[in-house]
Amino acid sequence: MRPTKRLIALGLATALLAACGHKDKDAPLAFVPADTPYVFANIEAPSDDVRASAYNQWNLQLPGQVAQLKTLADSQEQVGHTNNANLLRALVKELDGKKAEDVVTTLGMDPKGKMAFYGLGLAPVLRADLADPKAFSAFVDRMEAAYGQKFDVAKVGDQSYRKAVSAESGTEVVLAVVGKQLVATLLPSDAAEPQLRQALGLDRPEKNLQDDGRLEKIAKDKGYEKFAVGAVDIAHLLPLMASGKDPLFAAMVRQKMQADAAKTGEPITAQANPFPPSCEADATRIAARFPSASFGYTRIDATHQETRFDIALAPDITQAFSGLEVEVPGLGKDSDTAFDFALALPVKQIREFWTAQADAVTAKPFQCPALAGLNEAFAKVGPAMQQAAIPPFGDLRGIRIALDTFSMPPADKAGQIPSITGRLLVATSNPAGLVAMGSAVMPALAQVKLTPDGKPVALPAEMTAMAGGPGFAAMTDKAVAIGIGAGQDAKLGDMLKDTIGDKGRQMRVHLNGDMYRTWIDLMADKADAMSAAGAGIDPTADPATAEKARADAAARSKAQFDTMRAQAQRIVQLSGDVTVDGNGLVITSKAETK
Repeated sequence: MRPTKRLIALGLATALLAACGHKDKDAPLAFVPADTPYVFANIEAPSDDVRASAYNQWNLQLPGQVAQLKTLADSQEQVGHTNNANLLRALVKELDGKKAEDVVTTLGMDPKGKMAFYGLGLAPVLRADLADPKAFSAFVDRMEAAYGQKFDVAKVGDQSYRKAVSAESGTEVVLAVVGKQLVATLLPSDAAEPQLRQALGLDRPEKNLQDDGRLEKIAKDKGYEKFAVGAVDIAHLLPLMASGKDPLFAAMVRQKMQADAAKTGEPITAQANPFPPSCEADATRIAARFPSASFGYTRIDATHQETRFDIALAPDITQAFSGLEVEVPGLGKDSDTAFDFALALPVKQIREFWTAQADAVTAKPFQCPALAGLNEAFAKVGPAMQQAAIPPFGDLRGIRIALDTFSMPPADKAGQIPSITGRLLVATSNPAGLVAMGSAVMPALAQVKLTPDGKPVALPAEMTAMAGGPGFAAMTDKAVAIGIGAGQDAKLGDMLKDTIGDKGRQMRVHLNGDMYRTWIDLMADKADAMSAAGAGIDPTADPATAEKARADAAARSKAQFDTMRAQAQRIVQLSGDVTVDGNGLVITSKAETK
């Protein structure tokens, strides 16, 4: 599935990068039903600087993606999937050594066009403007020739299209050039003509998203740039899936039931109804807790990329957390430390909230058979929340970790723990009780005499020997902090006095480029070790096959991390923030690059 996801993402990125133009009756958004359950589109054109920045990012990724595709093609051929291997190699030929701008031209995409990826019900549809329809058709011809099997050619009215039917899933992929637009969609293999015509845009929806203006309103309310805005109507999406009324989802479920019947020899009628009425009602109930989501860029230029992701929440959820100021020092402060992570864990409020949710489900259990496990899970929440009240966990307010340095031991000392210098803070309503409990577990800590004045005290050497440096502790009436490394004692006092979280703040994280590159190297080393150990390889495979699988896995991993390292070289700093406001959950991220 990963190659498929990458190819889909590649197509969406290509179409989006090619996006610009003015509002008109044939813009892709004019074909999107106003009640679509999901959409990702551009409303207005990105600037030349934005497009150039996106191209630069893509150009950094392309060499690694091409290397991964080459390795994947080899592995497909190794297991006898020659057609798949040929298709992947043909795609490599289209991408290898080219820049993003060249790929857009090769595909026939319009650099001054628009795109929309949306749901016709649950059926995904991609509609994008083309500069050269013949170039796109030629690209599809090359892919078909490489795969060794052509799409079927069909017509609806005067419009021709290509399709590839999957008997295994009960679906068909449909590709067409309609006017000067690419249309790609996934439909039931027995799709009714009205659905096909609307997917192709031959029949327009009664109300469309461009005239409706919902996407523009979302962009304005959330501060999204108009060149890339996404929205998901969860209150529509979940009940649609659970009802069985969507043609695509129903066809896929029906095909699975037929496959199961073929295996067991029992008729389909013997199987349980996959869409009992109770499931739609329960899906509606669940969706009401988080009825919608949206996402987009809030800033993008040559050296900055900032995004925002919003999830609307039910009023009782926002009321429980949006006005909450959690007393975690540093949660409300921007940081320039190499790595700084602060998390609100107001156990008292969390217990109250989840206890109320469990009581609600106990009073009115879900009736859908597929949600029986959810009823069981909520039945365990009540006892778990009672246990969470026990100190010191019940007194917890949050944590903060600040690292100045982090390095792995050399290869000849792989068994040692990483070398770090930094600080750990635990925010609690009972710091003295936390220290007392720690002393009971670690007798050496009992030698440390902490007072709630924020002044650092040296920790016994036996407690910090494994860390390879001196250790210190300090305490106030709101938190306990520990520092490891020379000079950390001078930083504990300021850490304990740092700004607490403002209203609704749940998390904050920051890391600089050096720390990010260190973590990329660490992940690469772990991946190499797993590949060398044969993780994921069939233990029954013969030695030659196992060795080939190991080599392929190592090559794919190397290509992936080479790409990540190339990207990491441009990173100056990364940061993120999670807040609950009066409307719901807001997740923001910022990346500054060279």
